[in-house]
Parts: sequence; C-alpha cells; structure tokens
Amino acid sequence: MTRPEPRPELPLPQLHAFAVLAEELHFGRAATRLGIAQPPLSQQIRRLEEKVGHPLFHREPGRVTLTPAGRELLPAVRRALADLTDGLSAARAAGSGRAGRLRIGFAASLALTVLPGLLRTFRQRFPDVRLDIHEMTTAPQIAALREGTIDIGLLREPPDGETEIGFRTVLTEPFVAVLPTAHPLAAQRTVRLDQLADSPFVLLPREVGPRLYDRITGLCAEAGFTPRIAQHAVEWQTVCALVETGLGVSLAPASIRRIRLKGVAFRAVAPGTARTRVAVAWRSNDPDPLVANLLAIVGQEVPRPGAVPAGRPVPPGR
Repeated sequence: MTRPEPRPELPLPQLHAFAVLAEELHFGRAATRLGIAQPPLSQQIRRLEEKVGHPLFHREPGRVTLTPAGRELLPAVRRALADLTDGLSAARAAGSGRAGRLRIGFAASLALTVLPGLLRTFRQRFPDVRLDIHEMTTAPQIAALREGTIDIGLLREPPDGETEIGFRTVLTEPFVAVLPTAHPLAAQRTVRLDQLADSPFVLLPREVGPRLYDRITGLCAEAGFTPRIAQHAVEWQTVCALVETGLGVSLAPASIRRIRLKGVAFRAVAPGTARTRVAVAWRSNDPDPLVANLLAIVGQEVPRPGAVPAGRPVPPGR
C-alpha cells in the first residue's frame, strides 16, 4: 500500500510575505510593509516556492507578476490568513470572557427577583456571550455543577460542607404565608407561625431543596408544631395554585407574591426575622473568565421589594 506523500508545512511568515508581495508586486514596497529588508523577503519567497515546487512570481527588471501557480495559491492564502486573524480574535475574546457560552441554572422563584436584572446587565456588558439558561431547583443545580453541565447556579439555601463548590450570598428575603383567600387568617395583615399549626401544608418536596425544606419545617418547629403536609409540588407557582384550590397553606419566599392568583392571599409572617437566603454558586476550581465576569456583576443589581441585599441590616419588624 502506497503511503500518501506528506503535505508540506507552510510557515505563517512565508504565507504573509507571499500575500503582501502579491498585493504590492514590488519587492521594495513589500519589504517596507513587512518591516524587513529586501533580502530576507526574497528568501521567504524562495523557501515557499521550494515547498510548492513551482515559481510563484515572474521576476523581470522593474516588474513582478504572479505566475499561474501564484494566482492559484493567492485566494487560499488570503482565506487562511483571514481565518487565522478571526481565530485569534475569537480566542482573545474567549480568554477575556467577552465571548463564549455560559450555562446558568436558576431557581424558578429567582426569575421574580435577581435573575432579570443580572442577565440584563451581563448581556449589556458582554453581548457576544451566549447564555444557556436552565430552570432547576437547588439539589439538581448542585449536581449539575459537580458534573460540569452548568457553569454557575442561582439557588436558595445553599448546603453546608461543600468543598468543590463556592457560594456567595446575594440577598435574603422574608417568608410570607400563602393562604386561600377564604382562610380565616387571610383577614389579618400579619400571621404568627403558630396560627398555621392546624392547617395542612403544601410544600416543595425535600429532595429538590433540602435546606429550604428544612428551613421551613424548622421555623414551624420553633413555633411549636410539625407541619402536616397534604401535598407536594415542585414549582412555587404550582404550590400557589394548589393553595388556591384549598388543599392547604404554605410558607414561601416573599418574591412569590408576584405570582398573581385571585384566590390566594400573601401575608407577612411573625416573627419577621424568618428569612431565606439566595446565593450564587460555582465550581471553586473553575478558571473560566465567563464565570468570573458574571460573579463580578452579582450583587450590583438592586433587589426587588421584599428582598434585602446580603450584608445589609434588616430593619426591626421586617
């Protein structure tokens, strides 16, 4: 079996020299454009002609023209140089976090608070970055970060003891009681947690957000009762819809009030210190500049009403 002859490697300086000389058709002017002396330019062209196996230029006194081989080679060289220039620009943009793809997981309720402003600011600053947005609850986000299927997460009540994943608190927001409008407590402006002891609850299942589930049931325990869970629902909108049907009540982050259902009332909860934490999450060892750029923006957006930026004192009674 005959082996194919190896293709000759064409060094970039020789291709560049050939393209410039093909435009100028004058060794002196081409050498000036390239910033080299004329003899090195002639050497580059001769080396390229040796690799091609044919002359690329007719050299006559006072006149330089392309040979048929040179005319055939020129379009390919121009495409190669243009592709290389584009590739270098793309590589620089990706390396600085100005281009590429960023995969973001987010808890559905955060579409009502920090997510819109965060994405709007990021897109304004980095319009060439492609954003892949995935709605998912906390536990699937943590798994996706570990597996590398998302690059950054926006979630509630991040878990403790994670070494591979970094977390930064973005804001905290109070809980509200979610009640059917026909519920007796809906007539009150504020509901004490212990007043919910006799009502069935509709909650997210623990497996999709263990820390948030434990936070809610822990608040109930502090109020002296264990919630009687009548129904689980994966999304807060579904929770509210089930509350509207009268299946039970719920405790939810205050941003859920933006879900408008005629048969649902949202009431402040006492004590007002009951709050839930929103955090951004990323792989601790991830050097991706896209992640670094988004992290630099996190916390700059003004949270929606009912939310308090991380680190800001919560006023008494809220």
